[in-house]
Amino acid sequence: MKIKLKWLVFFSLLVIFAAIGAFMPRTNFDVNDPKIIGADVAWMLCATALVLLMTPGLSFFYGGMVRTKNVVSTILQSFIAMGVISITWVVVGFSLAFGDSISLGGVGTGIIGNPFTFFMFRNVGSATNAGLSPTIPLALFALFQMKFAIITPALITGSFAERVKFSGYLVFMVLWSIFIYAPLAHWTWHPNGFLRNMGVLDFAGGTVVHMAAGFAALAGALFLGQRQVKKQYRPANIPFVLLGTGLLWFGWFGFNAGSALSAKWTGS
Repeated sequence: MKIKLKWLVFFSLLVIFAAIGAFMPRTNFDVNDPKIIGADVAWMLCATALVLLMTPGLSFFYGGMVRTKNVVSTILQSFIAMGVISITWVVVGFSLAFGDSISLGGVGTGIIGNPFTFFMFRNVGSATNAGLSPTIPLALFALFQMKFAIITPALITGSFAERVKFSGYLVFMVLWSIFIYAPLAHWTWHPNGFLRNMGVLDFAGGTVVHMAAGFAALAGALFLGQRQVKKQYRPANIPFVLLGTGLLWFGWFGFNAGSALSAKWTGS
C-alpha cells in the first residue's frame, strides 16, 4: 500500500513529539498543596468534561446540515480537532497562551507566552498557580483551557464545510491555533496580557473563542466564495442537528460556569 508523502510527514512529526515527551523531565504530581479546594477540583473536573462534550455535539450539529455525501467528513473535522489540538496544546499551545509573558513595554503589556515555560506540559502538575489556578491544580486548569482550544477551530469549520481538503484543514487548524488563538488567549486571559490590563473582560470566551472563530469563519467564507450548488440543497439529517444542539446546550453549563474556576457562589 502506497502512503502519501504528506501523511508520512504528519506521522513522523507525531513520532518526534512522542519521543521528545518520553525524555522530558517528569512533572511532580505528589505535591500536597494546602491551597487546593476539593469542591473546586470536583466542579472543574465536571466542567472540563462538559466542555469536551460540546465538540462531538458540534460535529453532529454541522454534520446534519451538509449534504449526505459530506456528513462523515464534516463530522470528522470536529472529531479530529480533539486529537490534533490536544497534541498542539501539550507541546506548545499552553505555553504560548499562559506561559511567562513576553512583553514589549513592561508590566501589563504581555503579547505572547514563552513557548518553553510549559513545553510538553513541563511543570504542569498538581500544585496551584497563583495567577492562573489559585484553588485547583495547574494541570486541571490546563486541561479545561485545552477544551476551549479544541472547540474554537472546530467552530470555524461551518463556514467551509464541503469545500476544503481534509489535509489542508489539518494544517490550517494547527497554524491558526498557534498564531491566532494562543496569542489572543494570552492578551485576554493572562494576568499580564495587554488587553486584560486595558480593561477587556472575557469571562467565558466571548472574545477568544466566539469572536475569533466568527471572524475566521467570515474570512474563510469570503476567501472560498459562494457555494456552487447545481441542484436544490437538502440537509442530510435534521435529527443530527437537534442532537448536536442538545449536546452543545448541555455542555454550555460547563463552558460558562466552569470559567469561574470555582464552585463557590460569589454573588450577593
